[in-house]
Amino acid sequence: MASIQLLTEIPGPKSRTLVARRDAAVSRGAARLTPIAIASGSGATVTDVDGNTFIDFAGGIGTLALGHTPPAVVDAVRAQTGELIHMCSIVACYPPYVEVCERLNALAPGDFAKKSTLLNSGAEAVEAAVKVARAHTGRQALIVFEGAYHGRTNLTMAMTSKYALFKQGFGPFAGEVYRLPFPNVYRRPAGMGEDDYIQHCIDQFDHALIAQVAPEAVAAVVVETVQGESGFLPLPPRFAEHLRARCSEHGMLYIADEVQAGMGRTGRLFAIEHYRVAPDIIVSGKSIASGLPLAAITGRAEVMDAPHPGGLGGTYGGNPVACAAAIVSLDTLASTAFQQRAEAVGVRLRAHLEGLGSTFPDIIGEVRGLGPMLAIELVKDPVTRAPDAELTNAINAENLKRGLITLRAGLYGNCVRFLPALTITDAQIDEGMAVFAESIVAARASLA
Repeated sequence: MASIQLLTEIPGPKSRTLVARRDAAVSRGAARLTPIAIASGSGATVTDVDGNTFIDFAGGIGTLALGHTPPAVVDAVRAQTGELIHMCSIVACYPPYVEVCERLNALAPGDFAKKSTLLNSGAEAVEAAVKVARAHTGRQALIVFEGAYHGRTNLTMAMTSKYALFKQGFGPFAGEVYRLPFPNVYRRPAGMGEDDYIQHCIDQFDHALIAQVAPEAVAAVVVETVQGESGFLPLPPRFAEHLRARCSEHGMLYIADEVQAGMGRTGRLFAIEHYRVAPDIIVSGKSIASGLPLAAITGRAEVMDAPHPGGLGGTYGGNPVACAAAIVSLDTLASTAFQQRAEAVGVRLRAHLEGLGSTFPDIIGEVRGLGPMLAIELVKDPVTRAPDAELTNAINAENLKRGLITLRAGLYGNCVRFLPALTITDAQIDEGMAVFAESIVAARASLA
């Protein structure tokens, strides 16, 4: 039986009513990417207020690796709300907070003693990681990369690359942030081989340590293991190894931002496990608590202990209910069975996408990603590789009409990213991708 069940036009009348209320009550700056209103979710599907059921390939923008309302997490949340909803970890400790930190310390990569602290959101965690790095090194400067997305606080906006969508009108931004090229292999200069291009990016990084900022002034190099908003660009292994070597050489900390790429999204608990490097600090978020607000930083114990007591913290960071969800989530995310299934999801999804790439080679410039964290880049011409954001938006709109939720990504807004529940069934993958193929045809026709 098909998972998609459409009873009304999309959006239906109840969705239109609720969305109109939202538009009247909510700040225009709070983005709304679709015109539907969701009442419930289960696994890889959601049902709107009109009774229409969709396959969800957006997954809360990477928050729902275990799917909507995973039963074990729901049970843990219900049990915890009956015991302790809030305490504030600054006032007193409580078992779930300690247990989440112990588990992260044991699970995070790196053969060294670790400590963790818990925050509310990815941006808050990235900012906390920077505070720790500055406290430990006594330095202020940060190196970040083109295409990066690190959050929406003032500091993390300064660290974020995409100006028009995330930063326009919000300055001035924090200083001592140095932005360097990220090796986007697909968009390398014409005629340059992949290895030569990566070496060129390595050379640019080394040059910047002379021309832009001295390494002894740099507290940390902050890099996404897979760039998210930039269109799911994996960090090339040789580039990652070079960053690690330079950080070790100069006393700069390597901070891996895995808010979107971590917690099983690439088929391993941490995306950096695909590489031969261990970061000094790793930032977790999104799927860590299956949709409840929680993020974490985990790092070398001596580094994490650098801030003075009271230098880190917040009223809600490590809330007991979110921690209870995280404990159960980590049990599943770290299991061999889950990671094997996530890898299988990636193989099946990639096969579909590469098939579409062969069918539509004039518009699908690249299929890329790491494990099941995948995206396609849409172009107007395969030779010039001119981005096609208009077609991207049209495909997403056609998907929604047919019962499939997808989101755009990319520095140019011309990528479609795939973030389904990693508990999705093969039948649901096949059904969703059949819809996606139909939508490509319909979107092209609508723009012809």
